[in-house]
Amino acid sequence: MSGYLWPRWPAVSGVRAVCTLRAGGVSRAPYDSFNLGAHVGDAPEAVAENRRLLQRELALPREPLWLEQVHGAQAVNADEIAAHAPAPRADGAFSRRAGTVLAVLVADCLPVLIAARDGSAVAVAHAGWRGLAAGVLESTVAALAGCGPLQAWLGPSIGMEHFEVGEEVLAAFQAQRGDAAAFAPNARGRWQCDLQQLARTRLRALGIESIHAEASCCYAQPHRFYSYRRDGTTGRMAALIWLQASE
Repeated sequence: MSGYLWPRWPAVSGVRAVCTLRAGGVSRAPYDSFNLGAHVGDAPEAVAENRRLLQRELALPREPLWLEQVHGAQAVNADEIAAHAPAPRADGAFSRRAGTVLAVLVADCLPVLIAARDGSAVAVAHAGWRGLAAGVLESTVAALAGCGPLQAWLGPSIGMEHFEVGEEVLAAFQAQRGDAAAFAPNARGRWQCDLQQLARTRLRALGIESIHAEASCCYAQPHRFYSYRRDGTTGRMAALIWLQASE
């Protein structure tokens, strides 16, 4: 099926997960067809059609819970949010109920999918550097307390080679945990930042050892991925996870 990236992680009964790519839908340049973000200036009817296509092709049990992402740390209980309710302002969501589809939109930031290995719960987090520094992974994992062992998948994001940041970003992490290994100085007096390494450090500190990742860099592969830092005006991919009802 075109337009999709399937996580490579240990199969968990009843758990479904996927990340979209930039090709496969109806939007046109500069959104390049499978844009799912309704906040980036694309034609509303194109975004709506792409979301309908997503639901149809993946046989989703319901419309995904689309978040109003604010680069913060809040994780919401998707099972308590009514269908057609306004998008909650949050950067994480969790569910223990079959049929609740979780989603985050990304175009350089790191999508993190989490599943209880017994199939009892799932979660998703939008993990840019601000969200990681604020504790979005900690709050999302805390919401799954009591579920037993968890596993995580780190989706495509901007790679370290292309993610240049300033001293303030380095300071935000050093003040908390001393994440020096995720930063490398460059010739311009700034720093290259490894989002996946920052996420791995936090997930391991939270007791998650089963961590799997997609190594692709969004910036370096324009034919596959949207990248805000590369293109500015661009679309958004979606990372989704849900519990499938037993047949």
